[in-house]
Amino acid sequence: MSRGLPKQKPIEGVKQVIVVASGKGGVGKSTTAVNLALAMAANDSSKTIGLLDVDVYGPSIPKMMNLKGNPELSQSNLMRPLLNYGIACMSMGFLVEETAPVVWRGLMVMSAIEKLLRQGAEPTNCGTRGIGLATLWLRAHSPMGELNQQPSELRARSSNCLSHRAGPYTTSSLSIHPLMDVRLPTYLDYCAVIVSTPQDIALMDAHKGAEMFRKVHVPVLGLVQNMSVFQCPKCKHRTHIFGADGARRLAQTLDLDVLGDIPLHLNIREASDTGQPIVFSQPESDEAKAYLQIAAEVVRRLPPPLQ
Repeated sequence: MSRGLPKQKPIEGVKQVIVVASGKGGVGKSTTAVNLALAMAANDSSKTIGLLDVDVYGPSIPKMMNLKGNPELSQSNLMRPLLNYGIACMSMGFLVEETAPVVWRGLMVMSAIEKLLRQGAEPTNCGTRGIGLATLWLRAHSPMGELNQQPSELRARSSNCLSHRAGPYTTSSLSIHPLMDVRLPTYLDYCAVIVSTPQDIALMDAHKGAEMFRKVHVPVLGLVQNMSVFQCPKCKHRTHIFGADGARRLAQTLDLDVLGDIPLHLNIREASDTGQPIVFSQPESDEAKAYLQIAAEVVRRLPPPLQ
């Protein structure tokens, strides 16, 4: 790791981490992370999927995954992740009231993320091998057995989040520091997927996000172009509301691949709002198939997990 980053600490049982990131809020990281987790599970039922929601201030994974309640404690005093659709989830949203604001700053938020990251216990009815996507689920005592991959949603809004400087913390700095503490067998087991809309404003921050990961030697597997096109349900006319192929141009600049396109579609929004993600509730739809294809591309680009 680069000088100035925190000392890395291993997490027992976690082999691969996939960080779903962007550099900007509102481009669909949570929706992408949830559906990628479900898509990975659908593509390979032998793997167990974990999902950790790193967004302390506005956690949305509990609603998207239709989960409520507080995590139970194991005999080792570790929190048991909540489970739905076969995905083990951990989120700040399980620990505070749904409408309660989190007004913490600095070390309090860092401590909360650290607990979510490392103080989880294995669900008793979960499989023994898995993929982890984040909005992030990482473990210390591997409540889910051994996670082969781990998705994680990460909001990182500026390159300043990489420095340990005194003074006010940004949302990005609070999110990135605990993740930079994670040491896996090799840095190649810690990969990122960048999500962006085709809009220039979103692409500017996505570019910074990709460069941030490069600075800390985290491989970027590729870009997901979200809300790529809207098709009128009546006349079938296709409109590029946020612009056309912006992520492809950025990918070319960064020498990366576009993993796939997700359309701007009412079904995706409605499925997320009702806690029935589209990959689960409408697996045969074109929208679900887009996530399934992207999940396959992500897994194909992952290095084999170390034994």
